[in-house]
Amino acid sequence: MRSNQLNFKQQLAEQLFEKATTEPLVEPTAQQHVSEVDPAADEQGSNKYRTIWISDIHLGTPGCQADALLHFLKHNESDTLYLVGDIIDGWQLRKSWFWPQSHNDVIQKVLRKARKGTQVVFIPGNHDEAARQFAGMTFGDIPIMENAVHVTADGKRLWVVHGDEFDQVVRYAKWLAYLGDTLYNFALTLNRVLNNIRIKLGYPYWSLSQFLKQQVKNAVNFILEFEHALIHEAKHRGYDGVVCGHIHKAEIKEVDGLLYCNDGDWVESLTALVEHPCGKLDIVHWPHRDLPVRKQKALAHTVAE
Repeated sequence: MRSNQLNFKQQLAEQLFEKATTEPLVEPTAQQHVSEVDPAADEQGSNKYRTIWISDIHLGTPGCQADALLHFLKHNESDTLYLVGDIIDGWQLRKSWFWPQSHNDVIQKVLRKARKGTQVVFIPGNHDEAARQFAGMTFGDIPIMENAVHVTADGKRLWVVHGDEFDQVVRYAKWLAYLGDTLYNFALTLNRVLNNIRIKLGYPYWSLSQFLKQQVKNAVNFILEFEHALIHEAKHRGYDGVVCGHIHKAEIKEVDGLLYCNDGDWVESLTALVEHPCGKLDIVHWPHRDLPVRKQKALAHTVAE
């Protein structure tokens, strides 16, 4: 059983890497509108940051907003790019293969950034845990690490980790995590149906799953426990704060005197954590309305495919 799992993980990693390095990159077309963060970025080329953190892309699932992420990557450059886990969704790919061209293009875009001088660091999460067996190795100029320490321009030492190790459900009841993942994907499917209707009626994008999470007291308690567990560990290790992903809730705040940063996701929130040259940290939102109408419709399209 263990041998079969390792063989699957190795074959999956080899197949995805081979596709990404051999197939051509198909860039989004140039009819862009850029995020409200910098409306002039189309004319100037791109925003430039010291560091960008992104996570929870979930390539290999219909819910992944690959077109939006490609648009973001095209218009935002950085000296360092951290991929903070759940980049490829091995859980879903193991159930059924879903890998459209746009998902391949995201891999290609990241590899191209690494080749052109961006320091790209990949920290696997629970959905791409197959890559954890390669920690310490480098693929396509991208090192794979279990976690990392980032020093900001103003001297803060931040611990960078996906965060699933501090999710008690993932750690102690993985079957429940799989069930939750199935229900979550159902909510995302329903979300795409609702937003397809909303866009036709002229309404902006709205996240059903985010709304449900905000309404459920247990979900709120889980998030608070998750934040405090990470902060406690960061303090124990002597860091000034932590950068994580996993729970799909972008946030920057102080918890028990330390900095807690979550970069969000590219399924619902479409967010990234960025560091400016001065060391200031911000959450960048890259919402659906900033994409061309053609892309908006594609993103919200129901899964009839």
